[in-house]
Amino acid sequence: MTITPTGQTAGAVPGPAVPPMIEMRAIEKWYAAFHALKNVNLTVAQGEKIVLCGPSGSGKSTLIRCINHLEAVQSGEIVVAGHRLSHSQEAVDAVRREVGMVFQQFNLFPHKTVLENCILAPMRVRKLRRAEAEATARKYLERVRIGDQADKYPAQLSGGQQQRVAIARALCMEPKAMLFDEPTSALDPEMVKEVLDTMVSLARDGMTMICVTHEMGFARQVADRVIFMADGMIIEENDPETFFRHPAHERTRAFLGEILAHH
Repeated sequence: MTITPTGQTAGAVPGPAVPPMIEMRAIEKWYAAFHALKNVNLTVAQGEKIVLCGPSGSGKSTLIRCINHLEAVQSGEIVVAGHRLSHSQEAVDAVRREVGMVFQQFNLFPHKTVLENCILAPMRVRKLRRAEAEATARKYLERVRIGDQADKYPAQLSGGQQQRVAIARALCMEPKAMLFDEPTSALDPEMVKEVLDTMVSLARDGMTMICVTHEMGFARQVADRVIFMADGMIIEENDPETFFRHPAHERTRAFLGEILAHH
């Protein structure tokens, strides 16, 4: 049985359409005089995996930071899991409850143990009791294969382990979608694989994901769609096979030539 990106079973009689997990319509984002995002339109289906790539400064990180209002847009509309994002704190909180985010830097609290890092937000935001938050945290630490590190402090872990803690911490909020902002770019090469393996495993479990990454092997393996951005615009998007074998745009071809030459 194959599942199409819309969540429909291929060949089945179409049921009621599944609403998209994330919709961005006509997004414009400026930093003073710098036009960071220009008329960006993106729809991500439930369970879809998107890889965003492009040169530095193309707007990739800005795009995903707008989804959970880490950056505010000047115009356009963002809807996440049915919640329309606005400047009201209530709307921002509703969207952030549905979206987990993993950054380039791990952003763990150095004075708290791995377990404490993971239970903080569920207790504060989801109002879980400590025992319940701990049980959830241990489940996700096992899920990312570092259950035995729960009582250590971040400084006692490798970079790859710290990033897996950051993934577990995001999962502890039981998000419907995960955003990854170059999650392996701060890691030593030998640690990249353990983080990518964790992300592959999440993807296989059906998590909706948008990943900003230059790891093209990961894109080929996991993505339903690869999107190339330049100058704040989506220049090209396609399934991985077509994207890598037959890029349509000259900018895409130049970028892929450069990236693949370095890998």
